[in-house]
Amino acid sequence: MTQHKALPARRAPSSVKSEQRIKDILAVAREVFSERGYSSATTIEMARRLGVSEATVFTYFAGKRDLCVRVICDWYDEIIAEIEATLPHVTGTRAKLFFLIRTHLYRLMIDGPGLCALILSEGRAKDDTFGSEILQLQRRYTAPLMQVMADGVAAGDIRGDMPLSLLRSSIYGPMEHVLWDAISKKTVDIEETSNRLAQLLWQGLQPPNPNAAALEQLQRDMAAALRLYDQTSSSKK
Repeated sequence: MTQHKALPARRAPSSVKSEQRIKDILAVAREVFSERGYSSATTIEMARRLGVSEATVFTYFAGKRDLCVRVICDWYDEIIAEIEATLPHVTGTRAKLFFLIRTHLYRLMIDGPGLCALILSEGRAKDDTFGSEILQLQRRYTAPLMQVMADGVAAGDIRGDMPLSLLRSSIYGPMEHVLWDAISKKTVDIEETSNRLAQLLWQGLQPPNPNAAALEQLQRDMAAALRLYDQTSSSKK
């Protein structure tokens, strides 16, 4: 799995026991952040669930924000690793797009609406703690979709009359609305929603049909000719 840049820690794991302690702290931190959100989560509760003192948590992490950054970064690492391992085996622009949409929705909701809300809200923070590393991960996360679209444009499967960044926004924007709806409703049929959204987005991404465009132009030309004929006929009366 791709590893992200190490975050500040008060003590580096120097043994198998230390490494396991860090894994345990992060697992509980993910639970607490998912249940409470960032503002209401506390390192005291995390320590209590682990059965250790809060000082033990601070031995490995500087504080709550460091833990939240690490939880979000670990999520990005997990999904990036899944995409990088699977996407090369998916054939065709449409199938790749469907895979990316389904994976995005599924992985954001698999641990429940709490973690999804955390990723969507705190993952966008632009302060010194959250900003740089998470921004790097977001770029890596969206890179496969950008490559799929670039390849799709080159193959004639995706429209090439719009910037790729705008096409990217047209995909992630609707997905975010779906996810916020899912968070508020608490339940969502991920499979059905993924399929319907992917189908809708695919229709919008396809290049204009040249035959349909030619027919529309012919209809406009005929309408203009009829208007000119009516105007000419009226002036002769």
